[in-house]
Amino acid sequence: MIAFRHALVTGGGSGVGKAIALALAEAGVDVTICGRRADVLGAVTALNGRIHGIPADVTDEDAVSALYEKAEAARGPFDIVVANAGAAESAPAHKTALSDWRKTLDVNLTGAFVTVKPALAGMAARKSGRIIFIASIAGLKGYAYVAPYVAAKHGVVGLMRALAAETAKTGVTVNAICPGYVETDMLEQSVSRIVAKTGRSAEDARAFLTATNPQGRLIQPDEVADAVLWLCGDKAGSITGQAISISGGETW
Repeated sequence: MIAFRHALVTGGGSGVGKAIALALAEAGVDVTICGRRADVLGAVTALNGRIHGIPADVTDEDAVSALYEKAEAARGPFDIVVANAGAAESAPAHKTALSDWRKTLDVNLTGAFVTVKPALAGMAARKSGRIIFIASIAGLKGYAYVAPYVAAKHGVVGLMRALAAETAKTGVTVNAICPGYVETDMLEQSVSRIVAKTGRSAEDARAFLTATNPQGRLIQPDEVADAVLWLCGDKAGSITGQAISISGGETW
């Protein structure tokens, strides 16, 4: 059972974020989703009346502050915040431009901090809340050719652990979910990059990514959403400071 009433899910217009938003809404939670494209958000809000879209860029602190003000005025304070927005590019480290490094950290790490920061004081004062970062297996191990993304996701796991330590006595829990390769549009972008840079077929590229999972399959978005529901449930109050691997045994 989920007793919380209002959730924020960033990057909620597609993939894992969309799955999380729908799962929370179906569990009776009002959900605010954000992203940079209003049309994509609108397609998700049309699926469930409990989901409300507000365009916002998580790297823009003023935009996130405005989102909080508008959403909380309409539906009450956020008592669940899911920092899901992310992006990845691929290149050998020695060919990675500093601008690309900064862009990746801005979205994946700074954006995660900007997303959750406005909720911290209110959750602590109410002695209740759930903060969940959607990190990655790349936050627990290294991958070649995605150094900025790996660094950012390791940073997200570190941020989670710091906030869990700060909030441990307040009734707020802070955790990270670390999926392996998930079958989403983002994975298809990875497939396209492999095809473009190696000349492999799309089928071979997908097989290569799938093989990283010892179960020999891709993670499904609903599996990540189910983990979010569990962490938001009333039986998960003692789960905090954890980086939960959803990877078929790729790491633990």
